[in-house]
Amino acid sequence: MVCKRIRVFGKVQGVFYRASTKTRAEELKLVGWVRNEPDGTVMLEVQGEEEKVDEMIEWCKEGPTYSRVDDVLYEVAEPKNRSSFEIVY
Repeated sequence: MVCKRIRVFGKVQGVFYRASTKTRAEELKLVGWVRNEPDGTVMLEVQGEEEKVDEMIEWCKEGPTYSRVDDVLYEVAEPKNRSSFEIVY
């Protein structure tokens, strides 16, 4: 079980990035959260099997149809006791 915090840069707000992230995370059976940041980026934390977390990072580099991803940075985070994936407002 691994947990990673991911920041996505580009045109990632107002393009259903959070909703698409939640859908993809649930498909991969990951738990965590996603939120818009004041600086225009999207931040998420995902936890699950390492292979699935890595798949999520690769998905983040593309994002949903109307997004434009310029960069994705991530770091290892402390695993939390979560049971679902949530959009944080």
